[in-house]
Amino acid sequence: METAFTRLTGVRHPVVQTGMGWVAGPRLVSAAANAGALGILGSATMSPAALRSAVREVRSRTEAPFGVNLRADAADARERVRIVVDEGVRVASFALAPSRELIAELKDAGVVVIPSVGARRHAEKVADWGADAVIVQGGEGGGHTGEVATTVLLPQVVDAVGIPVIGAGGFRDGRGLVAALALGAAGIAMGTRFLLTSDSTVPDAVKARYLAAGVQDVTVTRAVDGLPHRMLRTELVESLEHHGRARTLARAARHAASFRRLSGLSWRALVRDGLALRHGRELSWSQVLMAANTPMLLRAAMVEGRTDLGVMAAGQIAGVIDDLPSCAELMERVMGEAAGVVAGLAGLAGKV
Repeated sequence: METAFTRLTGVRHPVVQTGMGWVAGPRLVSAAANAGALGILGSATMSPAALRSAVREVRSRTEAPFGVNLRADAADARERVRIVVDEGVRVASFALAPSRELIAELKDAGVVVIPSVGARRHAEKVADWGADAVIVQGGEGGGHTGEVATTVLLPQVVDAVGIPVIGAGGFRDGRGLVAALALGAAGIAMGTRFLLTSDSTVPDAVKARYLAAGVQDVTVTRAVDGLPHRMLRTELVESLEHHGRARTLARAARHAASFRRLSGLSWRALVRDGLALRHGRELSWSQVLMAANTPMLLRAAMVEGRTDLGVMAAGQIAGVIDDLPSCAELMERVMGEAAGVVAGLAGLAGKV
């Protein structure tokens, strides 16, 4: 299925595997890429050296195009951009809008720039700055999320910008792909659906917790880092929601120290990142400190398998996923379903 997105990136199918921290490592990304999707490495939880190593490992596993997700406001963003350029990565995606200068630097090096946004005005801004495409996540999506549903936000953005738009939030199958295309998108992005594949390195106990969840078990909470965050409702989440502010901030301070060691950041760089985060989202200082909870609590689940001590970011779609196909099986299924839906609609139109 050819769209403006597949022509732009060189992938076979108009599907993105999103750059999830601790989840989107070389094994998942290369499997998604080999299956015809755009696999994206989640680099925010990697040191620069680990990122370079991960890029090279993906390259050793696939000849297909893939991408790297970057934090535009990170203190070492320029260093990471240089790694992407030096290693010949096809796509750079961003969780927050990159600057006009950063977009220009990447495009001059031949890298396709695809920021992720959650509002029309943000899409308009990055489009004006030269972004090649944009991923638009509606409120159904996992992790940090907004309040506007994908079915409302997606056509808004399609009508507002002249670049390919990728829909995210609430997608898992071929029916969703066709629905997104009908709304004007050039493809879809999926996180939770790729997390729940046999190629994902997420521990089995955590996958089982996802598969057992119903739609009502996926919630939005501010208890982890002060921002709206969609995840599975667990005993830990309920506990965090009832902690006092002092206890929460003490936990966040410990997690900041742990994340600094894992990421290779200096305290100075960590503080700079906090300042950038506060400025970009108008957070209080307590919320900035609480943000250190996110990577470490996610790591506890996604790496260590601790369903009791970790949080599990999840799109609402987690409540209706009940299997663990390989990426190849998933993409064959999605594209087969999409073809069937399109054929059915064509037959229906012929009867009108």
